[in-house]
Amino acid sequence: MKSFFVTLILLSSVVINPSLHSSTSSYDEVLSPKTILFWNTEQKLHGFKNMEDIFPTRLIRKSKNPYPLTYEPRSLDGLTYKYKGKKYSLEDYIQAFKVAGLIVIRDGKILHESYNFGNNEESKWVSFSVTKSVTSMLLGAAMKDGFINSVNDPIVSYLPQLKNSHYDRVSIKQILHMSSGVDWNEDYNDPSSDVSIASAYNSLKLYNYLRTLGTSSEPGAKFNYNTAETNLIGGLVRSATSYNLSNYLEQKIWQPFGMEFDAYWVLDYDHKEELGGCCINATLRDYARIGIFAMNNGILENGINVLPREWMQQSTSPSPNLEYYGYQWWLDGSNYNSFYADGIFGQFIWIDPDSKTVVAMHSAREDADVSSYAGGHRLNFMISLFQEINK
Repeated sequence: MKSFFVTLILLSSVVINPSLHSSTSSYDEVLSPKTILFWNTEQKLHGFKNMEDIFPTRLIRKSKNPYPLTYEPRSLDGLTYKYKGKKYSLEDYIQAFKVAGLIVIRDGKILHESYNFGNNEESKWVSFSVTKSVTSMLLGAAMKDGFINSVNDPIVSYLPQLKNSHYDRVSIKQILHMSSGVDWNEDYNDPSSDVSIASAYNSLKLYNYLRTLGTSSEPGAKFNYNTAETNLIGGLVRSATSYNLSNYLEQKIWQPFGMEFDAYWVLDYDHKEELGGCCINATLRDYARIGIFAMNNGILENGINVLPREWMQQSTSPSPNLEYYGYQWWLDGSNYNSFYADGIFGQFIWIDPDSKTVVAMHSAREDADVSSYAGGHRLNFMISLFQEINK
């Protein structure tokens, strides 16, 4: 396991006040991009599992036939890991990084499932940029359905509102690889950064904002993480399919693959459309099922292919400008055979196809981004976890 570090993600923000849920006049107060990044621990632990009571959302209905998971529990009581010469336990990791839920599944068997801070198997939790990987798979589903021709198509072929801008020369593939060349600032600690201002924008508001930005490179020449452009991918899927993202996810993955619980997807600044770059709210088991779906290359139990045959292989191949990033998935492990979806504050779905293992995590870590401290702990924790379940 080589690179459990980089994570960059986000939507925008809030001050917890459930009474403000979905009021247009209060959206500026609640969802002004600048606040969720600065919630304290108590606010995160409460807010991350109650997003549908705080934000405008759209329902994703559960399956009538949940994907079966059986139990083959392994004790993790003896799990320890070392970081900078000091030994830590599983409980140390949970407390330090506020892990609200941890599940480990191998070949359809739950080896470990635990919840903390008042959560249980029915608790929904915000995914942040774990959603980016799901949106990427929805784009693949739209290609399989014939709505999108090729990732090599110019994005303006599907979003003509961006014509006569820098995006005239940008392909869908370059957007997937985060290499449009647009000079976007994804600094979560800066209230005046682009991600703080515009990551909850969609449609015309988003297109107009992106037109104001300069460029830092030619299309396809440089990796630059950009949440707004995953919102563009969501807009592309909506434009091509004529479905909203919640309905398309429900129709293509959530119900057919067998998600056990309802989920919710946070809507944009104007309360109209889901944010492609953020904020599906789902249970830990269904996080893990997302991982199993990806690991199975989008093939349902009845053998139907939801995604193009090579989609996940292409999605988890190194991009030209960042070897550990694919189509909105982070790549990991020896020869990048494993991959993961990663969200700020520690949301995580890690997938190892070689061992048929999925690890999913709900978290309210202090820092949004993966610092060297958080990344170092997670790397060594995951190595020890993998060794423990292989004893």
